[in-house]
Amino acid sequence: MSIAEQIVRIKRELPQGVELLAISKYQPVDAIKEAYDAGQRMFGENHIQEMAAKAAILPKDIEWHFTGHVQTNKIKYMAPFVSLIHAVDSFRLLREIDKHAARNNRTIDCLLQIHIAQEETKYGLTKDECRQLLANEPWRELQHVRIVGLMAMGSNTDDTVQIRSEFHQIKQLFDELKECYFSDTPTFCQISEGMTDDYPIAIAEGSTIVRIGSMIFGERQTT
Repeated sequence: MSIAEQIVRIKRELPQGVELLAISKYQPVDAIKEAYDAGQRMFGENHIQEMAAKAAILPKDIEWHFTGHVQTNKIKYMAPFVSLIHAVDSFRLLREIDKHAARNNRTIDCLLQIHIAQEETKYGLTKDECRQLLANEPWRELQHVRIVGLMAMGSNTDDTVQIRSEFHQIKQLFDELKECYFSDTPTFCQISEGMTDDYPIAIAEGSTIVRIGSMIFGERQTT
């Protein structure tokens, strides 16, 4: 099945209110353009300079999402154009994004990354660290970033019960934070979780953005 056919098939199956983020890390421009021509507009990258190089030559109405671990010294490369940063895991990082967004006269949307998986290698705030970040007032003073939801990665396991439990915990945390800190903020509405192997579970547990790469593009080309 072609890239275009996969895009159409996946979008047809997604329920209303759930968006497809095509993960295009390491994919050539021609593959991204094929997905674009099939109607896809949201693309996710894990390396800032790779994303910036693609953004410079691909259509300007693409919404670029950064889904990787954010290196603060490279924020300047994506600040002029990035639509959503998925993996914010500290107030320090929020403040740095705010600084570069201000220099570009923009407000950048961000998701707080929650570490819910049973793997030490994954980044993110614990649930208590997230609560503590929001309980402190300084984040409200940032004028050029906007927290719009949460992001998480499920454990790398075939245990669907565990994965469902992890995603369910994220939805519970989202609902708690919405009530405590964002009840009057309609833009706090996104949960980014679910990839090629587990996105149906994520959708069932409240995900609004699913991050799918290999199902669309095939295995990534790393050379």
